Amino acid sequence: MEDEALTGGMANAGAVLRRGAVVERPAPPNARAIHAHLKALADRGFDAAPIPVRISPTGREELTFIPGDVALAPYPAWALTETALFSVGALLRRLHEVSADIPLDLSADWSSDLADPQGGTLLCHNDVCVENVIFRDGRAAAVIDFDLAAPGRPIWDVAMAARYWVPMLDPESAAVSGRDHLDTMKRLRVLADGYDLTPQDRVDLPDVIEQATEVARSFVAARVADGEAAFTLALAEHGGWERWDRIQSWMAAHRTAFAHALLA
Repeated sequence: MEDEALTGGMANAGAVLRRGAVVERPAPPNARAIHAHLKALADRGFDAAPIPVRISPTGREELTFIPGDVALAPYPAWALTETALFSVGALLRRLHEVSADIPLDLSADWSSDLADPQGGTLLCHNDVCVENVIFRDGRAAAVIDFDLAAPGRPIWDVAMAARYWVPMLDPESAAVSGRDHLDTMKRLRVLADGYDLTPQDRVDLPDVIEQATEVARSFVAARVADGEAAFTLALAEHGGWERWDRIQSWMAAHRTAFAHALLA
């Protein structure tokens, strides 16, 4: 059976292959801990994440292939609907509810790249970006790529997802991405509704999104400093650090408006 290269992503671009019902990809350093968590999810009936098969002798991981559609930039219209957005929130809530029942392996070397600075007792995915969600019939059906998972608060995962899915972009950045026609305030509320976020978490979410954005910026800066070409190129193509400055200033200026939209 011939290998099929799977597109998307940055860190593993060009290194992910499908062979029939199995996906083979570079194994992260903590692959065994991630695999244990994925197996525990499956054992509890969660069918919306890959199931580990093995770690090959060459150090690559093999997981079950999940059929469906993945939205890649420029994002298709079906991925930008409110139905799709609501379903992402609902899927993330399902993941958290099952994960809460799984004892957290505190001895594992979880990734610190996008981890919640406050930590927590739940294993957060931390990277529920557009490219890491599998869709069927316009609704989120599964989430993949748990490489950046780490202990944190549920609201941290919601904040990270909001950055990608709302998306949390200033008007100029949204226009460059082709998503300036989207209603940011309404979409933030839709995501929160899909997750069934509590009133207190809705009050806190704008601040946590700003914290998550700062952590994401530090993550990109570290990758650029290490000379990783994909991140260096993406930074240059998307407006450099001026874009990050603009987004962060815009978020701070609209913090109260976001809170009002979430509680409307």
